[in-house]
Amino acid sequence: MTDFAVKLEKYAALAVEVGVNVQPGQTLVITASLDAAPFVRQAVRKAYAAGARYVHVEWTDDEVTRIRYDMAPADSFKEYPMWRARGWEEMAADGAAFLSLTSSDPDLLKGVDPQRIADARKAAGLALQNYRHYIMADKVSWSVLAVPSPGWAMKVFPDLDAEKAVEALWEAIFAATRVLGEDPVGAWREHLRRLEERAAILNDRKYRLLRFRGPGTDLTVELPPEHLWVSGGSVNEKGIPFVANMPTEEVFTAPLKEGTNGTVRATKPLSYGGTLIRNFSFTFRDGRIVDVQAEQGLETLKKLIDTDEGSAYLGEVALVPHSSPISRTDLVFYNTLFDENASCHLAIGDGYAFCMEGGKDKSKDELAKIGLNKSIVHVDFMIGSAETDIDGVRPDGTVDALFRGGEWAF
Repeated sequence: MTDFAVKLEKYAALAVEVGVNVQPGQTLVITASLDAAPFVRQAVRKAYAAGARYVHVEWTDDEVTRIRYDMAPADSFKEYPMWRARGWEEMAADGAAFLSLTSSDPDLLKGVDPQRIADARKAAGLALQNYRHYIMADKVSWSVLAVPSPGWAMKVFPDLDAEKAVEALWEAIFAATRVLGEDPVGAWREHLRRLEERAAILNDRKYRLLRFRGPGTDLTVELPPEHLWVSGGSVNEKGIPFVANMPTEEVFTAPLKEGTNGTVRATKPLSYGGTLIRNFSFTFRDGRIVDVQAEQGLETLKKLIDTDEGSAYLGEVALVPHSSPISRTDLVFYNTLFDENASCHLAIGDGYAFCMEGGKDKSKDELAKIGLNKSIVHVDFMIGSAETDIDGVRPDGTVDALFRGGEWAF
């Protein structure tokens, strides 16, 4: 077996045994592009070896996706096949696990009418909102991992040809997901333990609000009294642990819907729906985005925050030190799965129910009453850097330094 084949097998084992943590008799659903086929086959083998009853694979293809955006009737993007939405909801209700593999070229939809992208995203969001509730409340196990495609790899490594770029991106992914060590599964367990220790300290302090400062950023984010800080490790409603994102370097919680004020400037590009958005900023008043600026992708960004009532508010605030392993690569991955784990970040849109005390068992209305934002979108954007300072204000007014110069201050 070649060195690459050994690494690929370890990565597949991580995805199945740690990411979604497939259980005997369970269905596993894998969503992947055709570029990921060799890895998918490894993951399927690992899943059946772990006792999976059935592995269902949903294939996508960037070229077919682009052809549709270029040639399909404009009004077709306002539709989503309800048979598919019902299928996803049914599989979630039956306790399936969901593994999503991200590979898309960040420039896939460059030049496409932003209205088509917005319509397609909204149609999918509305159709899949019941399925998304299973994900956002951690009722089922789910995990997102990355597999290189030539288009994505050449965006990250523009000076290399396609083959060498894919090889380089694979190595970066293996390093970021702790595949290169002797015991990747053990390394992940130790890593998750350290993240949980951070979350426990923050939960002990019960901050009332956070204040972010940095170049172009002066932002206060109020937190609900019922908020919970959580780490990358999760537990589904049956008590089975899983890891939603691999890599993960964050501890995160849900902000109070109407409690964000000030201006924040993004520190990395955002790849959204096949479009790159660069050098952008938001101004908030009473939680709502009241002004948006961007040097590239402004129309796409405006349509994103106009998706529904909740898409102009925040659903997540996450803390990541600038010295994280992903940040130390000095790479911009043009992929939120990686870039968000190199930087403190916020998310527009839907908040996670499990970031509220007892949230997994509360209804949508109950969650809204205690300040959790609801939306059919959830889009992370990066705001951290080596110049980021963050203070936490406790209920009694005590101010603690959380971050100084992009690093934990305690």
